[in-house]
Amino acid sequence: MRYAIVDIETTGGRASRDKITEIAVVVYEDGQIVDTFESLVNPECYIPYGITQLTGITQEMVEDAPKFYEIAKQIVEVTSGAIFVAHNVRFDYSFIKEEFSRLGYTFSRRQLCTVRLSRQVFPGLPSYSLENLIRYFNIKVEQRHRALADAKATTELLELILSQQNGTESLKKMVNLGIRESLLPQNLSLERLHDLPDVCGVYYFHDIQGQVVYVGKSINIQKRVAEHFADKTDKAGKLQQLVHDISYEHTGSELVALLLESEEIKRISPTVNRAQRQRNFPYLIHSYTNEGGYLCLNVAQVTAKARRQLQVVAEFPKLSHARGRLQHAMKVFELCGRFCNIQPGKGACFHYHLKQCRGACAGQESPESYNQRAIQAMDAMTTIFDRDFFILDRGRHTDEYAVVLVEGGAYCGFGYVDRDHADDVNALRDVVRYRAGNPETTRIIQRFVADNETVKIVWFEAAAG
Repeated sequence: MRYAIVDIETTGGRASRDKITEIAVVVYEDGQIVDTFESLVNPECYIPYGITQLTGITQEMVEDAPKFYEIAKQIVEVTSGAIFVAHNVRFDYSFIKEEFSRLGYTFSRRQLCTVRLSRQVFPGLPSYSLENLIRYFNIKVEQRHRALADAKATTELLELILSQQNGTESLKKMVNLGIRESLLPQNLSLERLHDLPDVCGVYYFHDIQGQVVYVGKSINIQKRVAEHFADKTDKAGKLQQLVHDISYEHTGSELVALLLESEEIKRISPTVNRAQRQRNFPYLIHSYTNEGGYLCLNVAQVTAKARRQLQVVAEFPKLSHARGRLQHAMKVFELCGRFCNIQPGKGACFHYHLKQCRGACAGQESPESYNQRAIQAMDAMTTIFDRDFFILDRGRHTDEYAVVLVEGGAYCGFGYVDRDHADDVNALRDVVRYRAGNPETTRIIQRFVADNETVKIVWFEAAAG
Protein backbone atom coordinates (compact mmCIF):
# COMPACT_ATOMS: atom_id res chain seq x y z
CA MET A 1 0.00 0.00 0.00
CA ARG A 2 0.98 3.59 -0.62
CA TYR A 3 0.28 6.05 2.20
CA ALA A 4 0.14 9.84 2.15
CA ILE A 5 0.63 10.89 5.77
CA VAL A 6 -0.76 14.40 6.10
CA ASP A 7 -0.64 17.09 8.75
CA ILE A 8 -1.97 20.64 8.57
CA GLU A 9 -1.95 23.73 10.74
CA THR A 10 -5.01 25.98 10.61
CA THR A 11 -6.48 29.24 11.88
CA GLY A 12 -9.11 27.37 13.92
CA GLY A 13 -11.09 24.17 14.35
CA ARG A 14 -13.90 24.36 11.78
CA ALA A 15 -13.25 23.61 8.12
CA SER A 16 -16.25 25.61 6.86
CA ARG A 17 -14.99 28.76 8.58
CA ASP A 18 -11.23 28.48 9.16
CA LYS A 19 -8.30 28.12 6.75
CA ILE A 20 -5.05 26.19 6.36
CA THR A 21 -1.78 27.93 7.24
CA GLU A 22 0.62 25.03 6.63
CA ILE A 23 0.49 21.59 5.04
CA ALA A 24 2.92 18.68 4.88
CA VAL A 25 2.65 15.28 3.17
CA VAL A 26 4.97 12.33 3.75
CA VAL A 27 4.61 9.56 1.14
CA TYR A 28 5.37 6.16 2.65
CA GLU A 29 5.61 3.00 0.54
CA ASP A 30 7.30 -0.39 0.87
CA GLY A 31 8.59 0.42 4.34
CA GLN A 32 10.25 3.73 3.49
CA ILE A 33 9.59 7.42 2.86
CA VAL A 34 9.65 7.95 -0.91
CA ASP A 35 8.56 11.60 -1.12
CA THR A 36 7.71 14.63 1.01
CA PHE A 37 5.93 17.89 0.41
CA GLU A 38 5.59 20.89 2.72
CA SER A 39 4.48 24.46 2.36
CA LEU A 40 3.23 27.38 4.36
CA VAL A 41 -0.13 28.58 3.03
CA ASN A 42 -1.44 32.13 2.92
CA PRO A 43 -4.88 31.72 4.54
CA GLU A 44 -6.00 35.15 3.28
CA CYS A 45 -7.34 35.86 6.76
CA TYR A 46 -6.19 36.75 10.26
CA ILE A 47 -4.28 34.17 12.32
CA PRO A 48 -5.49 34.32 15.95
CA TYR A 49 -2.86 35.07 18.58
CA GLY A 50 -3.48 31.77 20.37
CA ILE A 51 -2.80 29.83 17.17
CA THR A 52 0.47 31.70 16.66
CA GLN A 53 1.45 30.89 20.24
CA LEU A 54 0.76 27.19 19.62
CA THR A 55 2.32 26.76 16.16
CA GLY A 56 4.79 29.62 15.91
CA ILE A 57 3.27 30.57 12.53
CA THR A 58 2.86 34.34 12.31
CA GLN A 59 1.02 36.62 9.93
CA GLU A 60 4.35 37.77 8.50
CA MET A 61 5.46 34.19 7.76
CA VAL A 62 2.43 33.47 5.54
CA GLU A 63 2.22 36.88 3.87
CA ASP A 64 4.30 35.81 0.86
CA ALA A 65 3.39 32.11 1.04
CA PRO A 66 1.38 30.56 -1.81
CA LYS A 67 -2.39 30.55 -1.56
CA PHE A 68 -4.02 27.14 -1.47
CA TYR A 69 -5.06 27.17 -5.13
CA GLU A 70 -1.40 27.66 -6.09
CA ILE A 71 -0.34 24.38 -4.46
CA ALA A 72 -3.58 22.43 -5.06
CA LYS A 73 -2.21 20.54 -8.09
CA GLN A 74 0.85 19.40 -6.09
CA ILE A 75 -1.39 18.10 -3.29
CA VAL A 76 -3.49 16.13 -5.78
CA GLU A 77 -0.37 14.63 -7.35
CA VAL A 78 1.45 13.72 -4.15
CA THR A 79 -1.64 12.02 -2.64
CA SER A 80 -2.81 10.33 -5.85
CA GLY A 81 -3.24 6.57 -5.51
CA ALA A 82 -2.40 6.72 -1.82
CA ILE A 83 -4.37 6.19 1.36
CA PHE A 84 -4.83 9.53 3.13
CA VAL A 85 -3.45 9.07 6.67
CA ALA A 86 -3.62 11.52 9.56
CA HIS A 87 -3.87 11.53 13.32
CA ASN A 88 -7.58 12.37 13.68
CA VAL A 89 -8.02 12.10 9.93
CA ARG A 90 -11.47 13.65 9.98
CA PHE A 91 -9.95 17.02 10.93
CA ASP A 92 -7.18 17.17 8.30
CA TYR A 93 -9.25 15.59 5.54
CA SER A 94 -12.22 17.92 6.09
CA PHE A 95 -10.04 21.03 5.77
CA ILE A 96 -8.36 19.85 2.57
CA LYS A 97 -11.65 18.67 1.08
CA GLU A 98 -13.22 22.04 1.93
CA GLU A 99 -10.37 23.98 0.32
CA PHE A 100 -10.77 21.95 -2.87
CA SER A 101 -14.53 22.40 -2.73
CA ARG A 102 -14.05 26.17 -2.77
CA LEU A 103 -12.12 25.66 -6.01
CA GLY A 104 -14.95 23.60 -7.51
CA TYR A 105 -12.98 20.34 -7.25
CA THR A 106 -14.02 17.14 -5.46
CA PHE A 107 -11.09 15.74 -3.48
CA SER A 108 -11.65 12.06 -2.69
CA ARG A 109 -9.23 9.62 -1.05
CA ARG A 110 -9.51 6.50 1.08
CA GLN A 111 -8.72 7.50 4.64
CA LEU A 112 -7.00 6.02 7.65
CA CYS A 113 -7.05 7.47 11.16
CA THR A 114 -4.04 6.64 13.31
CA VAL A 115 -6.00 7.56 16.45
CA ARG A 116 -8.54 4.81 15.81
CA LEU A 117 -5.88 2.41 14.56
CA SER A 118 -3.70 2.99 17.64
CA ARG A 119 -6.64 2.20 19.90
CA GLN A 120 -7.09 -1.16 18.16
CA VAL A 121 -3.43 -2.15 17.98
CA PHE A 122 -2.28 -0.70 21.32
CA PRO A 123 -5.32 -1.09 23.60
CA GLY A 124 -5.28 0.20 27.15
CA LEU A 125 -3.08 3.29 26.79
CA PRO A 126 -4.14 6.24 28.96
CA SER A 127 -4.31 8.62 25.97
CA TYR A 128 -4.13 8.43 22.18
CA SER A 129 -3.34 12.06 21.45
CA LEU A 130 -0.31 12.51 19.20
CA GLU A 131 1.49 14.33 22.01
CA ASN A 132 1.08 11.43 24.42
CA LEU A 133 1.85 8.74 21.84
CA ILE A 134 5.06 10.58 20.92
CA ARG A 135 6.02 10.56 24.59
CA TYR A 136 4.94 6.95 25.20
CA PHE A 137 6.86 5.54 22.21
CA ASN A 138 9.76 7.98 22.57
CA ILE A 139 9.32 9.33 19.04
CA LYS A 140 11.78 12.13 18.30
CA VAL A 141 10.14 15.32 16.99
CA GLU A 142 12.06 18.43 16.03
CA GLN A 143 9.24 20.97 16.25
CA ARG A 144 5.79 20.04 17.55
CA HIS A 145 2.74 21.69 15.98
CA ARG A 146 4.52 22.28 12.69
CA ALA A 147 3.13 20.30 9.81
CA LEU A 148 6.17 18.37 8.56
CA ALA A 149 7.43 17.46 12.04
CA ASP A 150 4.00 16.14 13.05
CA ALA A 151 3.56 14.31 9.73
CA LYS A 152 6.91 12.56 10.25
CA ALA A 153 5.93 11.65 13.83
CA THR A 154 2.67 10.18 12.52
CA THR A 155 4.68 8.24 9.91
CA GLU A 156 6.83 6.73 12.65
CA LEU A 157 3.69 5.86 14.58
CA LEU A 158 2.30 4.13 11.47
CA GLU A 159 5.54 2.12 11.18
CA LEU A 160 5.15 1.00 14.80
CA ILE A 161 1.58 -0.08 14.10
CA LEU A 162 2.56 -2.03 10.99
CA SER A 163 5.31 -3.82 12.92
CA GLN A 164 2.74 -5.33 15.30
CA GLN A 165 1.30 -8.77 14.64
CA ASN A 166 -2.25 -7.49 14.14
CA GLY A 167 -1.29 -4.10 12.72
CA THR A 168 -1.57 -4.79 8.98
CA GLU A 169 -4.83 -6.73 9.29
CA SER A 170 -6.42 -4.02 11.46
CA LEU A 171 -5.29 -1.41 8.97
CA LYS A 172 -6.81 -3.25 5.98
CA LYS A 173 -10.14 -3.71 7.75
CA MET A 174 -10.25 -0.02 8.65
CA VAL A 175 -9.32 1.19 5.17
CA ASN A 176 -11.79 -1.19 3.48
CA LEU A 177 -14.55 -0.45 6.02
CA GLY A 178 -15.10 -4.19 6.38
CA ILE A 179 -16.13 -4.51 2.72
CA ARG A 180 -14.88 -6.78 -0.03
CA GLU A 181 -14.57 -4.44 -3.00
CA SER A 182 -16.19 -7.09 -5.21
CA LEU A 183 -19.43 -6.58 -3.22
CA LEU A 184 -19.57 -2.84 -3.91
CA PRO A 185 -22.06 -1.56 -6.49
CA GLN A 186 -20.33 -0.97 -9.81
CA ASN A 187 -20.47 2.81 -9.63
CA LEU A 188 -19.31 3.14 -6.01
CA SER A 189 -15.73 3.08 -4.79
CA LEU A 190 -14.21 2.81 -1.35
CA GLU A 191 -13.08 6.42 -1.78
CA ARG A 192 -16.73 7.43 -2.17
CA LEU A 193 -17.69 5.60 1.02
CA HIS A 194 -14.76 7.18 2.88
CA ASP A 195 -16.14 10.57 1.85
CA LEU A 196 -19.35 9.87 3.75
CA PRO A 197 -19.28 11.51 7.18
CA ASP A 198 -19.23 9.55 10.43
CA VAL A 199 -22.05 11.71 11.80
CA CYS A 200 -25.70 11.24 12.70
CA GLY A 201 -28.21 11.73 9.91
CA VAL A 202 -30.33 10.26 7.13
CA TYR A 203 -28.88 8.69 3.98
CA TYR A 204 -30.43 8.00 0.58
CA PHE A 205 -29.49 5.31 -1.96
CA HIS A 206 -30.19 6.31 -5.58
CA ASP A 207 -30.46 4.09 -8.65
CA ILE A 208 -28.96 4.87 -12.07
CA GLN A 209 -31.94 7.15 -12.89
CA GLY A 210 -31.43 9.09 -9.66
CA GLN A 211 -34.55 7.67 -8.00
CA VAL A 212 -34.34 6.95 -4.27
CA VAL A 213 -34.55 3.19 -3.68
CA TYR A 214 -33.75 3.17 0.03
CA VAL A 215 -33.79 5.61 2.97
CA GLY A 216 -32.07 4.91 6.28
CA LYS A 217 -30.82 6.68 9.38
CA SER A 218 -27.80 6.16 11.58
CA ILE A 219 -25.77 7.83 14.29
CA ASN A 220 -22.78 7.07 12.01
CA ILE A 221 -23.72 7.37 8.34
CA GLN A 222 -20.41 6.08 6.98
CA LYS A 223 -20.37 3.00 9.21
CA ARG A 224 -24.01 2.07 8.52
CA VAL A 225 -23.69 2.48 4.74
CA ALA A 226 -20.57 0.31 4.78
CA GLU A 227 -22.48 -2.34 6.72
CA HIS A 228 -25.09 -2.51 3.96
CA PHE A 229 -22.44 -3.51 1.43
CA ALA A 230 -20.59 -5.84 3.80
CA ASP A 231 -23.74 -7.89 4.46
CA LYS A 232 -24.64 -10.99 2.47
CA THR A 233 -28.41 -10.87 2.96
CA ASP A 234 -31.05 -10.71 0.21
CA LYS A 235 -31.60 -7.04 1.01
CA ALA A 236 -27.87 -6.29 0.75
CA GLY A 237 -27.71 -8.12 -2.57
CA LYS A 238 -30.58 -6.05 -3.92
CA LEU A 239 -28.87 -2.83 -2.84
CA GLN A 240 -25.57 -3.93 -4.37
CA GLN A 241 -27.38 -4.33 -7.70
CA LEU A 242 -29.49 -1.16 -7.55
CA VAL A 243 -27.39 1.53 -5.89
CA HIS A 244 -25.65 3.99 -8.20
CA ASP A 245 -25.13 6.95 -5.86
CA ILE A 246 -25.53 8.04 -2.23
CA SER A 247 -26.67 11.32 -0.71
CA TYR A 248 -27.27 12.24 2.91
CA GLU A 249 -28.51 14.89 5.32
CA HIS A 250 -26.52 15.56 8.48
CA THR A 251 -28.97 16.05 11.35
CA GLY A 252 -26.71 15.92 14.44
CA SER A 253 -29.76 14.89 16.47
CA GLU A 254 -30.77 11.23 16.50
CA LEU A 255 -34.37 12.30 17.19
CA VAL A 256 -34.40 14.48 14.07
CA ALA A 257 -32.88 11.62 12.07
CA LEU A 258 -35.63 9.26 13.22
CA LEU A 259 -38.36 11.80 12.40
CA LEU A 260 -36.89 12.68 9.01
CA GLU A 261 -36.41 9.02 8.07
CA SER A 262 -40.05 8.26 8.92
CA GLU A 263 -41.26 11.22 6.88
CA GLU A 264 -39.06 10.50 3.87
CA ILE A 265 -40.01 6.81 3.66
CA LYS A 266 -43.70 7.75 3.58
CA ARG A 267 -43.12 10.59 1.11
CA ILE A 268 -40.91 8.68 -1.34
CA SER A 269 -42.02 5.05 -0.80
CA PRO A 270 -38.59 3.64 -1.78
CA THR A 271 -38.76 0.19 -3.36
CA VAL A 272 -36.36 -1.51 -0.93
CA ASN A 273 -37.84 -0.06 2.29
CA ARG A 274 -40.57 -2.25 3.74
CA ALA A 275 -41.09 -0.81 7.22
CA GLN A 276 -42.66 2.59 8.02
CA ARG A 277 -44.42 2.99 4.65
CA GLN A 278 -47.93 3.37 6.10
CA ARG A 279 -49.00 7.02 6.15
CA ASN A 280 -51.73 6.47 8.77
CA PHE A 281 -52.26 3.70 11.27
CA PRO A 282 -55.57 2.00 10.42
CA TYR A 283 -56.52 0.86 13.94
CA LEU A 284 -57.28 2.99 16.96
CA ILE A 285 -58.59 3.01 20.50
CA HIS A 286 -61.25 5.66 21.04
CA SER A 287 -63.39 6.72 23.99
CA TYR A 288 -67.06 7.64 24.47
CA THR A 289 -69.50 8.04 27.36
CA ASN A 290 -72.39 5.56 27.63
CA GLU A 291 -75.93 6.24 28.78
CA GLY A 292 -74.97 5.61 32.40
CA GLY A 293 -72.21 8.23 32.33
CA TYR A 294 -69.34 5.72 32.26
CA LEU A 295 -66.31 6.33 30.06
CA CYS A 296 -66.00 3.45 27.60
CA LEU A 297 -63.13 2.37 25.37
CA ASN A 298 -63.25 0.52 22.07
CA VAL A 299 -60.94 -0.69 19.29
CA ALA A 300 -61.97 0.26 15.76
CA GLN A 301 -60.75 0.34 12.17
CA VAL A 302 -62.09 3.51 10.59
CA THR A 303 -61.65 5.76 7.57
CA ALA A 304 -59.94 9.14 7.84
CA LYS A 305 -63.32 10.85 7.60
CA ALA A 306 -64.88 8.74 10.38
CA ARG A 307 -61.77 9.20 12.51
CA ARG A 308 -62.50 12.92 12.87
CA GLN A 309 -65.78 12.12 14.63
CA LEU A 310 -64.12 10.03 17.35
CA GLN A 311 -62.27 10.83 20.56
CA VAL A 312 -59.01 9.14 19.58
CA VAL A 313 -56.88 7.79 22.42
CA ALA A 314 -54.18 5.90 20.50
CA GLU A 315 -53.42 4.66 16.98
CA PHE A 316 -51.80 1.37 15.93
CA PRO A 317 -50.47 -0.29 12.77
CA LYS A 318 -52.02 -3.68 13.65
CA LEU A 319 -55.30 -4.79 15.21
CA SER A 320 -53.48 -7.12 17.61
CA HIS A 321 -51.41 -4.18 18.91
CA ALA A 322 -54.53 -2.14 19.66
CA ARG A 323 -56.33 -5.01 21.38
CA GLY A 324 -53.25 -5.95 23.36
CA ARG A 325 -52.76 -2.38 24.57
CA LEU A 326 -56.39 -2.06 25.64
CA GLN A 327 -56.39 -5.43 27.44
CA HIS A 328 -53.22 -4.46 29.30
CA ALA A 329 -54.74 -1.13 30.39
CA MET A 330 -57.96 -2.88 31.45
CA LYS A 331 -55.97 -5.22 33.70
CA VAL A 332 -53.66 -2.57 35.20
CA PHE A 333 -56.47 -0.07 35.96
CA GLU A 334 -59.13 -2.67 36.85
CA LEU A 335 -61.50 -1.50 34.14
CA CYS A 336 -64.65 -3.30 33.11
CA GLY A 337 -64.58 -5.79 30.23
CA ARG A 338 -68.05 -4.65 29.15
CA PHE A 339 -67.08 -0.96 29.10
CA CYS A 340 -63.90 -1.80 27.19
CA ASN A 341 -65.98 -3.72 24.60
CA ILE A 342 -63.87 -6.81 25.15
CA GLN A 343 -66.74 -8.90 26.62
CA PRO A 344 -70.10 -8.56 24.83
CA GLY A 345 -73.43 -8.85 26.59
CA LYS A 346 -75.10 -7.21 29.56
CA GLY A 347 -74.79 -7.38 33.31
CA ALA A 348 -71.69 -8.09 35.38
CA CYS A 349 -68.59 -8.90 33.33
CA PHE A 350 -66.47 -12.01 33.78
CA HIS A 351 -63.66 -10.02 35.42
CA TYR A 352 -66.05 -8.80 38.13
CA HIS A 353 -66.50 -12.39 39.27
CA LEU A 354 -62.71 -12.75 39.34
CA LYS A 355 -62.51 -9.54 41.42
CA GLN A 356 -60.53 -7.85 38.64
CA CYS A 357 -63.30 -5.33 37.94
CA ARG A 358 -64.69 -3.17 40.73
CA GLY A 359 -68.29 -3.66 39.62
CA ALA A 360 -69.24 -0.67 37.48
CA CYS A 361 -71.02 -3.11 35.17
CA ALA A 362 -72.98 -4.50 38.13
CA GLY A 363 -73.93 -1.10 39.57
CA GLN A 364 -71.36 -1.48 42.37
CA GLU A 365 -69.16 1.51 41.38
CA SER A 366 -70.20 5.07 40.54
CA PRO A 367 -69.35 6.69 37.19
CA GLU A 368 -67.23 9.30 39.00
CA SER A 369 -65.06 6.67 40.67
CA TYR A 370 -64.78 4.48 37.58
CA ASN A 371 -64.05 7.38 35.24
CA GLN A 372 -61.06 8.48 37.29
CA ARG A 373 -59.30 5.20 36.50
CA ALA A 374 -60.53 5.23 32.90
CA ILE A 375 -58.93 8.65 32.44
CA GLN A 376 -55.70 7.35 33.97
CA ALA A 377 -55.77 4.43 31.53
CA MET A 378 -56.36 6.78 28.60
CA ASP A 379 -53.43 8.94 29.70
CA ALA A 380 -51.23 5.84 29.81
CA MET A 381 -52.28 4.76 26.31
CA THR A 382 -52.52 8.08 24.55
CA THR A 383 -50.30 9.01 21.64
CA ILE A 384 -51.54 12.59 21.65
CA PHE A 385 -49.59 15.18 23.66
CA ASP A 386 -51.64 17.38 25.98
CA ARG A 387 -49.06 20.19 26.27
CA ASP A 388 -47.05 22.25 23.78
CA PHE A 389 -43.26 22.07 23.94
CA PHE A 390 -39.95 22.21 22.13
CA ILE A 391 -37.31 19.49 22.44
CA LEU A 392 -33.72 20.73 22.23
CA ASP A 393 -31.27 18.05 21.14
CA ARG A 394 -27.70 17.84 19.84
CA GLY A 395 -27.11 20.06 16.79
CA ARG A 396 -24.87 19.57 13.77
CA HIS A 397 -22.05 21.34 15.60
CA THR A 398 -21.35 22.52 19.13
CA ASP A 399 -22.80 26.03 18.65
CA GLU A 400 -26.37 24.95 17.91
CA TYR A 401 -29.32 22.88 19.10
CA ALA A 402 -31.68 20.83 16.99
CA VAL A 403 -35.25 22.00 17.73
CA VAL A 404 -38.32 19.75 17.51
CA LEU A 405 -41.76 21.35 17.91
CA VAL A 406 -44.79 19.57 19.40
CA GLU A 407 -47.92 21.70 19.34
CA GLY A 408 -51.64 21.08 19.35
CA GLY A 409 -51.05 17.49 20.41
CA ALA A 410 -48.79 16.57 17.50
CA TYR A 411 -45.31 16.80 16.00
CA CYS A 412 -45.03 19.89 13.77
CA GLY A 413 -41.46 19.99 12.45
CA PHE A 414 -37.82 20.67 13.26
CA GLY A 415 -35.02 23.19 12.73
CA TYR A 416 -31.76 24.45 14.23
CA VAL A 417 -31.04 27.37 16.55
CA ASP A 418 -27.91 29.00 17.96
CA ARG A 419 -27.40 27.97 21.57
CA ASP A 420 -27.47 31.65 22.58
CA HIS A 421 -31.17 31.80 21.59
CA ALA A 422 -32.25 28.47 23.05
CA ASP A 423 -34.39 30.09 25.79
CA ASP A 424 -36.33 32.35 23.41
CA VAL A 425 -39.61 30.64 22.44
CA ASN A 426 -40.15 32.98 19.49
CA ALA A 427 -36.63 32.30 18.17
CA LEU A 428 -37.25 28.57 18.50
CA ARG A 429 -40.51 28.83 16.57
CA ASP A 430 -38.88 30.92 13.82
CA VAL A 431 -36.32 28.23 12.96
CA VAL A 432 -38.77 25.33 12.70
CA ARG A 433 -39.47 24.01 9.20
CA TYR A 434 -43.03 22.71 9.41
CA ARG A 435 -43.53 19.06 8.52
CA ALA A 436 -46.44 16.64 8.30
CA GLY A 437 -46.70 14.43 11.36
CA ASN A 438 -48.06 10.91 11.58
CA PRO A 439 -48.80 8.40 14.36
CA GLU A 440 -45.31 7.00 14.02
CA THR A 441 -43.57 10.36 14.58
CA THR A 442 -45.65 10.79 17.72
CA ARG A 443 -44.45 7.43 19.00
CA ILE A 444 -40.86 8.27 18.06
CA ILE A 445 -41.00 11.42 20.19
CA GLN A 446 -42.63 9.61 23.09
CA ARG A 447 -39.97 6.88 23.10
CA PHE A 448 -37.14 9.39 22.74
CA VAL A 449 -38.31 11.50 25.68
CA ALA A 450 -38.89 8.37 27.81
CA ASP A 451 -35.41 6.98 27.00
CA ASN A 452 -33.57 10.30 27.44
CA GLU A 453 -34.54 11.67 30.84
CA THR A 454 -32.01 14.52 30.64
CA VAL A 455 -33.22 15.83 27.28
CA LYS A 456 -33.89 19.58 27.36
CA ILE A 457 -37.61 20.44 27.02
CA VAL A 458 -38.99 23.98 26.74
CA TRP A 459 -42.70 24.12 27.64
CA PHE A 460 -44.77 27.00 26.36
CA GLU A 461 -48.36 28.24 26.18
CA ALA A 462 -50.02 28.41 22.77
CA ALA A 463 -50.47 32.17 23.17
CA ALA A 464 -46.69 32.60 23.15
CA GLY A 465 -46.63 31.85 19.44
